[in-house]
Amino acid sequence: MSGDEQAFVQSAFETNWVAPLGPNVDGFEDDLQKYSGMEHAAALTSGTAAIHLALIILGVEADDEVLVSTFTFSGSINPIMYQGAVPIMVDSESDTWNLSPEYLEEAILDRIELTGRAPRALILVHLYGMPAKLDQIVEICERYQIPIIEDAAEALGSSYKGKKLGSFGDMSIFSFNGNKIITTSGGGALLSNNKEWINKSRFLATQARDAGVHYQHSEVGYNYRMSNVVAGIGRGQMIVLDEWVEKRRAMHRFYQRILSGIDGIEFLTEPSNDYFSNHWLTALTIDKAILGFDREAVRLHLLNDNIESRPLWKPMHMQPVFKNYPYYGDRLSERLFENGVCLPSGSNLMQLELDRIEESLNRLFIKND
Repeated sequence: MSGDEQAFVQSAFETNWVAPLGPNVDGFEDDLQKYSGMEHAAALTSGTAAIHLALIILGVEADDEVLVSTFTFSGSINPIMYQGAVPIMVDSESDTWNLSPEYLEEAILDRIELTGRAPRALILVHLYGMPAKLDQIVEICERYQIPIIEDAAEALGSSYKGKKLGSFGDMSIFSFNGNKIITTSGGGALLSNNKEWINKSRFLATQARDAGVHYQHSEVGYNYRMSNVVAGIGRGQMIVLDEWVEKRRAMHRFYQRILSGIDGIEFLTEPSNDYFSNHWLTALTIDKAILGFDREAVRLHLLNDNIESRPLWKPMHMQPVFKNYPYYGDRLSERLFENGVCLPSGSNLMQLELDRIEESLNRLFIKND
């Protein structure tokens, strides 16, 4: 928290706007539109809810196929299952660890050959805040007329060629969960330049209540709308978003300084000046053949010093619930999962904590040098 949130939350209490909708919701949506460059936004309860509504609006139904990055969190793929649709998982490329344009086109062509039609949509994830190879991916999807749902849940504040992530998709989503670059404690948003789509998402997110003085419903709806109190937290967080991005990027530079010159370590970092990552999490891989220990040894060493780190996302095609669905790739995401670790990257880490992290990492790598 920055300290700016309290005034917006207090206003919600003073005006008795504590339920879903209200001035903070309107203001938060406006903040997101201005920041992202998208024309319309709907504040929702989660990024997962935003993806779900996007799929509904695009007409995805049972047995339809939806392309999705395999190297992601399950919130990217669960909404496909909500619709009874079929996830088609696409592997990563080595530059950004995001969805591979090569395997994307391979998957599209194979699905057309097998089913007679292209998949209904692509859910494109920007992993750990790193922009995907957007020029190539957008061109492929336009060629095959596949709409893009841009999953920028981890990438608010990142940009590609100077354009903010969350503005490249036909629809885009953000997440404001407690671990994201900014938080509303829990929340998300759906954005688009298509006004009708966002109006439809607001309708569906408020239980699809038809206009009228009584309660009438002609469609199945959902309780997905953000509350005015939560949106107040978001408004305060938007004030410091760019500052928080710089703090995360500073954490990335902190780790690069500590670990520079050590063979066997490879950071996830921008491939060129076209890419600007918020470095939501600093992620790296450990080469056991060079260092003599694996990423689990790093995690356990830090944990012994009461410092939490985590493996990279376990790819969706390796998850028990999704393992029987189609997958296209060369197992790069599996190797990244096996060898990769996310280091503590919070915007609120204090110098004492940074000193502890540095001392712990120095002991590990100097001892094993």
